[in-house]
Amino acid sequence: MFDLTGKHALVTGATGGIGESIARQLHSAGATVAVSGRRADKLEALAKELGDRAHVVPCDLANPDDVAKLIDNAVKAMGQIDILVNNAGLTKDNLFMVMKDEQWDDVIAVNLTSTFKLMRAATRAMLRNKSGYGRIINISSVSAVIGNPGQGNYAASKAGMIGMTKSLAREVANRGITANCIAPGFIATPMTDVLNDKQKSEISQHIPAKRFGAPDDIAAGTVYLASQSAGYVTGQTLHINGGMLMV
Repeated sequence: MFDLTGKHALVTGATGGIGESIARQLHSAGATVAVSGRRADKLEALAKELGDRAHVVPCDLANPDDVAKLIDNAVKAMGQIDILVNNAGLTKDNLFMVMKDEQWDDVIAVNLTSTFKLMRAATRAMLRNKSGYGRIINISSVSAVIGNPGQGNYAASKAGMIGMTKSLAREVANRGITANCIAPGFIATPMTDVLNDKQKSEISQHIPAKRFGAPDDIAAGTVYLASQSAGYVTGQTLHINGGMLMV
């Protein structure tokens, strides 16, 4: 439906369920895709499966040196960058009263600080393209809006991502660059596979759709926001949660 032929996308966290699906759908829509993550072997396997127009740019977002080089490495691999999808994320859950400083610092560093640095570098690269087109899509979370017990650090990082995205959107809208977020609800991924059947059933009762979403649901929203059809959509958060939260 949406044609991304000639566009060049970087997807972080591409070894996970959502990130892999996003990479696949962007590639299927015609984009050249650079997949990033910590596990080079899984990235290589994904790129091999995708075939032409797929590149591997490993990066550990907990390593500031890796983060500083990622956009340049993606540009070297693809020739340019038009689409940035910040999908990688980290959880280190604990209740507020017993959360360690390191748990806070580590989650903020990966989920928020690295996202800021990649957005900054990618925006500069998109402006250098002088194409009047750029797409930054940040994967936030329903937890950013409603909060979640034991996830004060994670919710803060994802809420900060939304505010940061809106700020950038206002700065670059007149240059043809959009910046948006997607806030997934409960999605069937390895992260939610740790829940037992009873827990999944109880959670599903609070979702009007009565089920968890699929990674492809998030990927479909990403392809739309990356397309020319979404050129007038910026500073927004697309909630994909089966009705769990209606804003």
